[in-house]
Amino acid sequence: MLNDISRSKLADAWCTPIAMSKRTLVTTALLVAVIPVLLHGQDRARYRDYPLGASLASVSAIPGVTATDAKAIHERPAVRQELQWRRPYVHSTPPVPIDPAKEILFSFYDDQLTRIAVDYDPDQTAGMTDADLTEAISTLYGPVSKPGAKSSRTLPSRFETESGTVVARWGDADVAVALLRTSYASGFRLIVTSPRLDALAEAAEAKAQRLDVVEGPRRERDRQKKEAADAQALLEQARLTNKAAFRP
Repeated sequence: MLNDISRSKLADAWCTPIAMSKRTLVTTALLVAVIPVLLHGQDRARYRDYPLGASLASVSAIPGVTATDAKAIHERPAVRQELQWRRPYVHSTPPVPIDPAKEILFSFYDDQLTRIAVDYDPDQTAGMTDADLTEAISTLYGPVSKPGAKSSRTLPSRFETESGTVVARWGDADVAVALLRTSYASGFRLIVTSPRLDALAEAAEAKAQRLDVVEGPRRERDRQKKEAADAQALLEQARLTNKAAFRP
């Protein structure tokens, strides 16, 4: 007969694989449940193939624009740039489906994609209601945020306020999405923003405006001096040319 010690060892030998198997099953089940949520969360912080935080170089790979097309907003205390894409005219037979996105404005803060503003073609959304657009966009960003729900952004940005009337919102700590109806041609605009980067960009914008006020007089003096120097250099060049060619 087995003594107590032998029984204990035998039980451990049988139970350990079972316990490990159960732990493995539980861990696998948790991963299966959590991974799609993580992937979904990552997918939300983007518009189509353009994730928030992407560099200007990667975004400028889109056909129809180049990095040199980027417009500088200011260069201190941080570099802020904008890159605008316009849907190219495509004529084909038979006709191909038209992209409803007519224009996209990409905004960057220190070479990180901060905000994406998409203007939809009114012809491609004609007749569609607010509910139609909301339903379509919810397939990308999940359920609509409830009115009054707490979010990382307590107040709308100036850009959003100037864009139009908010129809619906989506988002979490990583992404803020707003669908707006614009006053122009009854169109729709979708704004996808990184709350973290946008807060840094807005702080940089406020500081840049303060620097403009402080440095404005000096920069204006420098500009006038440069213009005067350039004019004098052109005049001197003309004098030398005319002097050499002049015959009384």
